[in-house]
Amino acid sequence: MNKSKFIIIALMSVTLIALELVWTRIFSAEFFYTFAFLTLSLAILGLGLGALALYLFNFLKREKTIGISLSLAGLMTLVGPPLVFKIGLKFSELFNSWAMVGKFTVTLFLLSSTFFFAGIALALLFRKNYRQMPRLYMADLIGAGVGVVVAVWAMNRFGTPAAVFLIAAPILLAALIAAQRRLKVIPVLLIALMIYLLPSAKELLEPERPEIAPVIYKHWDAMAKIKVLDFGTHRGIQIDNVANSPVYPFDGNWDRPDSLRFQFGIAVDYLIKQFDSCTFLSLGAGGGVDVLQALQEGATEVHAVEVNPHINYMMVEGDPSGYLPPSPVADSLKDASTAAETAPLDTVPSEIITLAEYSGHIYKDPRVKVISEDVRTYIKRHRNKFDVIYSLSSNTWSALASGAFALAENYLFTTEAFEDYWRALSDSGFMMMEHQFYMPRLVSETIDALKNMGVENITDHFAVYDLPQMRRNILLLSKRPLDDSLRYHAIFDLTPEAYPYIHLLYPAPDSLKDNLINRIVLNGWEAEANSTAVAISPCTDNRPFIAQMGMWKNFDWNNLQKTLPYEFFGFPLSKIIILIIMLVVIALIVPLNLLPYLMKREKLKAVPWLYFFTIGVAFMVVEIILIQKYTLFVGPSAYSIATILLTLLIASGIGSRFSEKVGDGVAFGMICLWLLLDIFVFGRVTGALSGLTVYPRIFITALLIFPLGFFMGMPFPKGTLKVRELIDWGFAVNGAASVLGSTAIILVALAFGFNIALLVGAVLYLVAFGFISLKSAW
Repeated sequence: MNKSKFIIIALMSVTLIALELVWTRIFSAEFFYTFAFLTLSLAILGLGLGALALYLFNFLKREKTIGISLSLAGLMTLVGPPLVFKIGLKFSELFNSWAMVGKFTVTLFLLSSTFFFAGIALALLFRKNYRQMPRLYMADLIGAGVGVVVAVWAMNRFGTPAAVFLIAAPILLAALIAAQRRLKVIPVLLIALMIYLLPSAKELLEPERPEIAPVIYKHWDAMAKIKVLDFGTHRGIQIDNVANSPVYPFDGNWDRPDSLRFQFGIAVDYLIKQFDSCTFLSLGAGGGVDVLQALQEGATEVHAVEVNPHINYMMVEGDPSGYLPPSPVADSLKDASTAAETAPLDTVPSEIITLAEYSGHIYKDPRVKVISEDVRTYIKRHRNKFDVIYSLSSNTWSALASGAFALAENYLFTTEAFEDYWRALSDSGFMMMEHQFYMPRLVSETIDALKNMGVENITDHFAVYDLPQMRRNILLLSKRPLDDSLRYHAIFDLTPEAYPYIHLLYPAPDSLKDNLINRIVLNGWEAEANSTAVAISPCTDNRPFIAQMGMWKNFDWNNLQKTLPYEFFGFPLSKIIILIIMLVVIALIVPLNLLPYLMKREKLKAVPWLYFFTIGVAFMVVEIILIQKYTLFVGPSAYSIATILLTLLIASGIGSRFSEKVGDGVAFGMICLWLLLDIFVFGRVTGALSGLTVYPRIFITALLIFPLGFFMGMPFPKGTLKVRELIDWGFAVNGAASVLGSTAIILVALAFGFNIALLVGAVLYLVAFGFISLKSAW
């Protein structure tokens, strides 16, 4: 196994990092991102526990253990996720049902088993070949980097369910290489099992759930799980089983009487007609209803900006491949616009009519520009461009960007975002932003943004509306000072008869002076923060957690027993989940890693133990925060994960190879220096260059991250060469610390922002340098 050990480690790492990404994507869609964070963070603890088991049990230290462990890891990769979906786990009942606690425990056992068996194999290879650790760790990290690309490619090319099984192939190939001759039949049989399971991937990895309308189309890639629903009168695009965007039937004929014009729940026609030639931007165009409204009302140029490229593909080209078999009772829908008005709710079209056809090919209208990009990066390239920017419940629920450690940062709703929107508006332009839950924070951010921009008479430039029957709030932002005429006609006429449907929250009528929005404007959010059930502090690009609205004062056990998967009503779910993970690590996993001190065998001294623990926390602190920070610059898509994580891992692998040639002081000093540059300098660089197109932004991101990654790859092999065969224990400690670091740092980021979190990472690396400098303590 002289040369093959490097290949084995690389192949193993391809699967392990791909597991993290693919499982995050699939469990985020089916169980919501918060619970995916909980489940996978705990499951990854299996890697360190496998290494600890190797240290504790001598019978595992035999050569044949490598092939057997890899085969078992491959087996659990294949059978774990389908079994999880068969269990019937309901996270909403996790805290009030012992049965659900039992099912959750079984889920953790199934998912962590892959990492546990892989941890045994990886630690054994490290232990037996510790003198070659710089090259072994390079293989590990470069394999992980390749795994990032493999995961994203497999999800996009074959669909996320199929990718769940396909990513077992590298580790099964590693098992085939490592297995002794008689045992090679095991990975061969498992590869055959993988091929057998592939055609049934969609059925095995999608739990039954009640649908609000018949599902006529499905597509699942690295960005999102997409369904098209047929409501009869219209269709809807559903994203990750949560977000919904309507699609209206249209025959493409604009020459129709007023009686047949489309009616919209939130109208923007008055604002469009303020301009002789209106340039309109739909922020999160989705199913194109905003585009349809802009075209109907005479906009001369419409920018349909949507971060999910497959949604735009469906709207432009149509995609018949994902449509489900027709219902045998469905009538033929030859005329889409007519049939949609008469079809019953429980029917499915008997012939395929793609969304492009169904919507009248509005995205091919010469007035429409279709953009598959994050709106923040797009509008930075357009100053004083748009007369109307329109946002209808735009959201990004993607958990891809941070692997298993995602808590849905969102850069659409920050103070700096509103500064960008303001700059993108024409001199007399308007922005209309609607949201059901975020409005108090959006108002706080708008006020801060306008102050930062030096706008005079700030309160003359925005108004806030309540649509109680729709349970929606709308923020109207205006470059020109708003007069009464604009305020009272911008959406619908604010007549006394219309009061039950729409009225102002700011400026508020006398009867509504005490509403929260009005109080925030008049008194400032700081004065009102203690009186609210949810967090109303403005989010920034340094702390963009708009959906983390929970507050500790709202915690009680009764609320815990009826947990919702979000924090819109103030329950601090994310913080509780982070504390649960930290409690498991501190109360269970760390004591297990101290257990060897009670045994009569060669042991790590205290300083090496603390060293591996510290660099484990530090590496993950930096990795998680870099991913979150640079997602703003690259854009929240497959590009960000492929760029940021791939660059960091590949650079760290190369750094590991050269770790023996670089002094300890230089390695740790450069890490800390580069982190300080990232905190104080690089943000200005990326801000100044954010108007570039995507490929230059990718190149610049790689350029800024690579040197840091290069030096971050050195501390682990440096420590290994000092502890030698005890690296199995050191690896176990490092694994536990990695999970603790990746979760604890989210609490720091939530409270203080990304820059302080990176500063914590720099301090940890300084502490680690102090440990490795104590030569006599090793």
